[in-house]
Parts: sequence; structure tokens; C-alpha cells
Amino acid sequence: MLTGKQKRYLRAMGNEMVPILQVGKGGITESVIIQTNQTIEARELIKGRVLQNCMEEPKSVATELADQTGSELVQVIGRNFLLYKPSKDKPVIELPR
Repeated sequence: MLTGKQKRYLRAMGNEMVPILQVGKGGITESVIIQTNQTIEARELIKGRVLQNCMEEPKSVATELADQTGSELVQVIGRNFLLYKPSKDKPVIELPR
């Protein structure tokens, strides 16, 4: 569980990021989960976007994706969301205490 200070730190990092994960009309499929797991292991913090043609709400999509991948949902703004999960092999992001 992330503290408020840690979430603030991650939000600041995610502010400059471009969404690299897109959830479209199909919603959360097995391929989206696999892609998310691979990307989040490499980067630790990823920004995603729920496209207009997705029938589900962005908050519910982001929450479900975080649950499916075992990551933390940092924030949801509009159709964009941030997910964080520390890398098992080599953590890069050092969170404040």
C-alpha cells in the first residue's frame, strides 16, 4: 500500500509520461494483461489510457487492471491512469518513506 507522499512522488513522475498502454473496445483482455505485466516489470511505472470506444468507466478499468496485474493504482485523471509495481529483478524507482 502506497502512502500519500509516495503517490504524490509517483504522480509527479507520471506527469511527463506519454500513455503507452491503451484499453480499447475489447476492454481488459488476456493480451492487455500480458502486455501490462511485461511493461510494468521493465518500467515499474506506466501510464495508460482508456479509449473512447471502451464501454466501461476508466476508473473501473484501471482498478480491474491493477487487481489483475498485482500493481498499485496511483491515479485516474479523465481517461488516463497510472499504475506502479516495483520490479522483482532490479528496482529503479526509489520511493520516499
